[in-house]
Amino acid sequence: MPAPHLDQIRAHADPERAAQMAAYHKIDRPYLGVSNPVLNDLTKSWRQELSVPERVELADALWQTNIHEARLAASKLLTQARIRPDEAVWALLLSWLPDFDAWAVADHACMAMQKRLIARPERLDQIEEWTRSDHMWTRRAALVATLPWTKQNHPKPEDLERRDRILGWAATYVSDRDWFIQKAVAWWLRDLSKHDPGRTRAFLDRHGQDMKPFARKEAGKYLKDQLE
Repeated sequence: MPAPHLDQIRAHADPERAAQMAAYHKIDRPYLGVSNPVLNDLTKSWRQELSVPERVELADALWQTNIHEARLAASKLLTQARIRPDEAVWALLLSWLPDFDAWAVADHACMAMQKRLIARPERLDQIEEWTRSDHMWTRRAALVATLPWTKQNHPKPEDLERRDRILGWAATYVSDRDWFIQKAVAWWLRDLSKHDPGRTRAFLDRHGQDMKPFARKEAGKYLKDQLE
């Protein structure tokens, strides 16, 4: 199924840009040199043309090519707030977790996961299992996929409970010295600080000394302005 859609992506290929992308991402996979705005336009049109089952089938096929832009397009194809039914979409996204090996591909897939978690918050029970994975990218995804819970200015009581639950996961990550894990903790806290500085300060007061210095600095980036 992906051939015509992959051809549409290939039509915008830029070999020079592809070489730069390969050098930047440092992951051994094919790169076409296609920009995100082009992929956004293509996948927007595909979402309008295809049914949910067709989108799932196409996203699966694009992902299996292992082409960088095809994997981004697969994720973008499934990044939408309202998808009904969405069980097949969620199952496909979960099936991609073991393939996560680079931040750009993982982050795009996590953006699709964010929409499905907001639609069905009870799926956080599944996400909690990721925090104990041996696969670093899966552990990291537990925080990246739950970023929407950092952004509410007036969260409901149940969302505050979820926020605290996820902060509990982040606390277990503090002793993990992997750069990407530390960065994910910092990212979560930095975004949270814009909407809930109190919880961010409390976390840093308790765990900040055990975080890597760059992560602690990143997490408190906006707290300094608020304190001033």
